[in-house]
Amino acid sequence: MNERKLEKIRGEMTSSGEKKPGILFIISAPSGAGKSTLCDAVLDRFPDLVYSVSYTTRSPRIGEKNGVDYHFIAKDEFEKGIARHRWAEWAEVHDHYYGTSADFLNEELSVGRDILLDIDIQGTRQILQRYPDGVTIFIMPPSLETLKSRLQSRGTDSPEVIAVRLKNAREEMAQKDLYRHIITNSRLTDAVAELITIFENYRS
Repeated sequence: MNERKLEKIRGEMTSSGEKKPGILFIISAPSGAGKSTLCDAVLDRFPDLVYSVSYTTRSPRIGEKNGVDYHFIAKDEFEKGIARHRWAEWAEVHDHYYGTSADFLNEELSVGRDILLDIDIQGTRQILQRYPDGVTIFIMPPSLETLKSRLQSRGTDSPEVIAVRLKNAREEMAQKDLYRHIITNSRLTDAVAELITIFENYRS
């Protein structure tokens, strides 16, 4: 075994000889800021990074796959999970529950796997209560005008829905200081490079 590889293995072990716990990366952004594209770029760059798939009680949409887009479960099962503290974070949105499995996070982190968690600000606040060392990253649009233009160019939302998304974005951007790192997505290639650098710095 060469020295560099040996040093890497040593670096993955704690002083007690146990494997270092994994790192929890938490990414949030207003709708339309480019979060999904940035998350995909990070997952492509780091194939060993584990993506946390959320649970929901809503029905699958056309093209969605169970265990890939979401874990689709019954409402009563989700509510039992709330009572048993199964969720590291959860919320009820438009009469449907969404949540992140605490068991999944604990199991993956305990064996040294790094996790990417894509959640909103409310979820981030809950997650940080359990995982205060989580690396939080907020994706900002260059401006609300640019965000409005991006949302309009999608052609999928009515003016009323866009107005609500912009209102929510304004409120979310006002809470950006909750996050350890803030990336402004003015130019996608620059934002991708900045995000990858953050991951590299923590994972090196």
